[in-house]
Amino acid sequence: MGEQRCYLGIETGGTKLLARLVHGASVIAEDRWPTTTPDAALTAITDLVGEHRVDGIGIAGFGPIVVDPAAANYGEVLATPKPGWAGANLRAALSERLNAPAAVDTDVNLAALAEQDRGAGKGFASVAYVTVGTGVGAGLALAGRTLSGALHPEMGHVPVLRLPGDTSPSGCPFHANCVEGLAAGPGVQARLQGRRLEDSPADFAAMADYIGQLFATIVLAWSPHRIVAGGGVLSVPGLRDAAAARMGVALGGYGVGDAAGQPGFVAAPMFENAGLDGALILARRAT
Repeated sequence: MGEQRCYLGIETGGTKLLARLVHGASVIAEDRWPTTTPDAALTAITDLVGEHRVDGIGIAGFGPIVVDPAAANYGEVLATPKPGWAGANLRAALSERLNAPAAVDTDVNLAALAEQDRGAGKGFASVAYVTVGTGVGAGLALAGRTLSGALHPEMGHVPVLRLPGDTSPSGCPFHANCVEGLAAGPGVQARLQGRRLEDSPADFAAMADYIGQLFATIVLAWSPHRIVAGGGVLSVPGLRDAAAARMGVALGGYGVGDAAGQPGFVAAPMFENAGLDGALILARRAT
């Protein structure tokens, strides 16, 4: 039996940064920090690794980010409202600092991969993962591989139809009517003005409708066998199921097929930090 190797998984998010160092099946070190600057992230992660030799690095990054390994700027963060991150390349910096191969994909793509591998999507040939939290994102795992093209899926920025009379401001600096602008944390907070979503039926219904429209778009565009949906906004009791019901309304019976019409088609994640688990899968493949 060959020597067990050491792998580093990282997940970057809008508010927090996670890292886990494993040797075989054992966790050597794990920590989390607020997301501040790329330099602070690089320092925190290398301090966590310490003197350990790392054989492979996997990064589950927030988008937009270059995920094409053939690109000269592989791993670079593109235009983003997160201060200091546009143009940053944590993948390249860590690979050089730790002298190890490093791979990157989106946090939602790798969350889909982890949930398909041994989570809520296990046994399904295609699994879409949706997160509705600080931002909105969606990724797709197809038989153990993730979906990417010239860039990667940016489903959080698909437009949705506002409910009649809804004039709440968008939280997205790019779009007035995308699902991220209306249903992610900043937009929800602006809408609620200190109230709780579960205590405001009209706002709850609006969020269910907009997220349900996103689910319907994913069904029509990707036709997954299961949608796994999580994130802070979807932790509101009953919202996931309400959004799944609104998905059915948005589809109007079209495109449902044998998958989307089944009970449990929209499921809760099994992993608390699925992107981090997916990053470790990617780290093992990077070697």
